[in-house]
Amino acid sequence: MEQEQFNPRTDLSALNEAVNQIRNVLGNIIIGQKQVIDFLIVGLLADGHILIEGVPGVAKTLSAKLLAKSIAAQFSRVQFTPDLMPSDVLGTPIFNTKTGDFEFRKGPIFGNIILVDEINRAPAKTQSALFEVMEERQVTIDGETYLMDEPFMVLATQNPIEQEGTYRLPEAQLDRFLFKIEVKYPSLEEETAILTAQHTLVNKTLLNDVKPVLSVAQIQEARAIIRNLFVEPKLLEFIAKIVHETRNSPSLYLGASPRASLAIVHSAKAFAAIQDRDFVTPDDIIAVAGPVLAHRILLSPEKEMEGLTTSDIVNQIIKKIEVPR
Repeated sequence: MEQEQFNPRTDLSALNEAVNQIRNVLGNIIIGQKQVIDFLIVGLLADGHILIEGVPGVAKTLSAKLLAKSIAAQFSRVQFTPDLMPSDVLGTPIFNTKTGDFEFRKGPIFGNIILVDEINRAPAKTQSALFEVMEERQVTIDGETYLMDEPFMVLATQNPIEQEGTYRLPEAQLDRFLFKIEVKYPSLEEETAILTAQHTLVNKTLLNDVKPVLSVAQIQEARAIIRNLFVEPKLLEFIAKIVHETRNSPSLYLGASPRASLAIVHSAKAFAAIQDRDFVTPDDIIAVAGPVLAHRILLSPEKEMEGLTTSDIVNQIIKKIEVPR
């Protein structure tokens, strides 16, 4: 009966064909990171920025570059370092000796897919340069406002282990990321496959042969379709309960904001769409809740000393709430 009620109302065939192509492109090179690949695609379709966290050597930067390469859009890369200035990211006015006027020279932030590598290596002054552009999709320099072209997506990487020469990201900046994706070590079988691919130089060939799968127009069209996907009122209440519980949990020092609730809604719609469904289920919400909330909440000192993580607490919260059916 439930299945009859939710017969497909939206044609997602073109979207899913493109999604499967991106999965194949990334999956042929990034071996064993299927969940990471799916969340990168969801972030793109949900119009969100993504923070990719993992130890060195687990293909964080390569994943971001491959996603950008599979889209017919402008790609920029910024390597964050302690001496990087905001003008190195945003751009700066340059005096034109021919005209006698100052002209604004755009920085690398002006693109469609922006890879910010090792974002936590730059001080707060430089990180704050991303606040306006990540939230409002615009940059204000000397009273002049410059709008970003769509799509605009920031993919940032950071190493959670090494602390020397790094700066903690402010909560306000973390809240601007739709997801925090944790890239884990590969399994024994996956690492064997990686070694085999590298040994036969298959990886190098595949990387050079990556062609764009989605155009900017197709991304805009897909986003419009996803925004209109169906979400039952009881599921919206389920999302609200999860986020509300983070504000009342004794395990947490800081709960999630309403921006987190909206992020769960948008990403759950995109997650449903790449599963070839035009409606959201509780499983979609549960799947995206961890990556959406993990970086937006802070553990209490007691729980931190116990060795728990924010993801552990999110899972505990979800288990306490009755799942609507």
